[in-house]
Formats: sequence, C-alpha cells, structure tokens
Amino acid sequence: MTDLSIGDLSRRVAVKVPTIRYYEQIGLLHAPPRTEGRQRRYGPDDVSRLSFIRHARDLGFDVEAIRELLSLSTQPDESCHPADQIVLRHLESVERRIAQLTLLRSELRHMLEECRHGPMRECRIIQVLADHDQCRHEHGKVS
Repeated sequence: MTDLSIGDLSRRVAVKVPTIRYYEQIGLLHAPPRTEGRQRRYGPDDVSRLSFIRHARDLGFDVEAIRELLSLSTQPDESCHPADQIVLRHLESVERRIAQLTLLRSELRHMLEECRHGPMRECRIIQVLADHDQCRHEHGKVS
C-alpha cells in the first residue's frame, strides 16, 4: 500500500478520481510525488487523509471546515475546543435545515390533504403554489 496509483487510491477510499484531483487542486490533499511517466503515487498518509476528508464530507462538513479540522489534527497536544466549535457550528446548521424540512413536510402534507381530486381549475395544490403568500399566512413561513 505504499505506492498506489490514483485509481488504486480511488478504489481503496471510494472517492472518484476527479474528486481526488479537485482536493489536490484546492489544497486539501498534498500534491503527491510523480513517477518519471508523470503518474501520481500515493502512500498510507494519503489514504488516511483522504479517508478523513471523505468521512467529513459524508457528515456534511464543507471544505473550509474540513481544512480547519485537518489543520487542527496536526496539533495533537492542543485543546480540542476549536474542533468542538467547528462541529457545533455544523450541528446548528443541520438543526436549522431539519426545522426547515419539517415545515416543508407539513406544508406538503397540508396541500395533499386539501386536494379534492376534482378538475384542475379547483386544484388546491395549484392554487397554493400560485399564491405562496396564502400558505405562509396559514402555516407560518416556509423558507
């Protein structure tokens, strides 16, 4: 595992080759050494770093948060408070999205409940979509 091609790294960590190149381009992954034939070659540290990035992306962290977390990971004796703050910000963002989706689900259910399966000119779904202010007044703002 000390001399992986980009394809081998891609398969091992389940990250697409263009994504690996992108992470190199934006500096999340270090530019790897290349062979005389200009092929990228990756080692165990690259596998670990890319696995870290992939897991963080799977959890929804943005690139800048991942960059910060990677930087913090190189300071093993420092307080983990900065990492806690990054996760707290992300958690707050997730909770806001959940609240928005809960409101959205409620509004969609309400639209379906109001549907009478009559002619389109009487369709409550079309009426609500045409007059979004109406649904905001009835159920609170959905953003």
